[in-house]
Formats: sequence, C-alpha cells, structure tokens
Amino acid sequence: MNVSLICVGKLKEKFYAQACDEYIKRLGAYCKLEITELPESRLPQNPSAGEIAAALEKEGAAIRGKIPPGSSVAALCVEGKLCSSEALADTLERWSQTGSKRLVFVIGGSYGLHQSVKDLAWLRLSMSPMTFPHHLARVMVLEQIYRAFKIREGSSYHK
Repeated sequence: MNVSLICVGKLKEKFYAQACDEYIKRLGAYCKLEITELPESRLPQNPSAGEIAAALEKEGAAIRGKIPPGSSVAALCVEGKLCSSEALADTLERWSQTGSKRLVFVIGGSYGLHQSVKDLAWLRLSMSPMTFPHHLARVMVLEQIYRAFKIREGSSYHK
C-alpha cells in the first residue's frame, strides 16, 4: 500500500520530529510511506482576509502539484468527518479495495486548506472539534494510520 502525507510547514520542534520518526519507522512494516513538506506562506502578524486567501491559494497550488495522478485524497479540515479509529481502519480497508494507486493525506498550514484541495478529497477528515497545531496534527495522523493498520491485523495495540 502506498501512503503519502503532504504537509504545509516544516517540523521545527525536535520532539515533533522524533514522534514522527517513530511512527514512520513503525509504518514501514505496513506501507510505503512518503512525506512531502511544503513551505508555509509568510504572512504579517495580523494578516488581512485577502492576504490569507492569497496564501491559501498559493499553498493549494503547491499541494495540488504534489498529488500523484490516480491518488485518493484525504484532506484534514475542521469541517471534515469525525470518525473513530475503527472507522478509519474500515475506511482504509475500503480504500485498499478501490484500485487507487496511492492514498494521500493532506495537512494544511496555520490557516487550513484552500477549497480547491478540499474539493479534490475523497475523504474530508477532522481530528477533533478542538484546534491543534498543524505540526501536532502530523504526529496524530501518522499515529492513527499506524493504529488503523494494527486494528486491521487484530493487534492488541489498539486496546
């Protein structure tokens, strides 16, 4: 199974990078994982709505340019579907039977994702109604993908 994670923003904090590295290592037994980091647009301290819209458009174009043809896209966004870990495991199982070559999870930057990226999504997924730093969201997504594989194999990891 080929899984990609496209993220806006680079991990700066060592503890986030270490957590990601651990899940990347664990996921190696279950899928071919590719992580692409894209630069987050620089905005002033108090950006206007127009500046935010322009930044999202620029980031959206960069994201769309990195999605391989034939991919199924899962966009992480606040208005996405809430689901349990078991439901995510079931979703990954259904996806694996679609014949799609790659599953791509997309995590936006501080201001989220451009609508054009959300429109490409096969699945819009929300981690929680709470707000998390997008760097922590990367760790959480990797952990949930790993958990989904463990659920599918019947492992005790999920307990």
